[in-house]
Amino acid sequence: MFAIIKTGGKQYKVAKDDKIKVEKLEAKEGASVDCDVLYAEGGKKATVTARIVSHVRAPKVLIFKKKRRHNYRRKRGHRQELTVLQITEVKAA
Repeated sequence: MFAIIKTGGKQYKVAKDDKIKVEKLEAKEGASVDCDVLYAEGGKKATVTARIVSHVRAPKVLIFKKKRRHNYRRKRGHRQELTVLQITEVKAA
């Protein structure tokens, strides 16, 4: 059974035992979290429970701005903080 959940302003299609990376959640590793379910297989109501595996950071994204002939150069980097979730249960209500 699969479900579509929403977290961090994004939607993810998940099933039992899936591992997904989502925007950082403020909870400790090993904690259990409930996710908002938008849709479940067959249009039924469902609950999705996940366990926090770890907190990681995504690869660095470089931002470089330049304006030619004006001696204007700016270089910045960004690393998004992520949480790895393991879906432990997708249960139809």
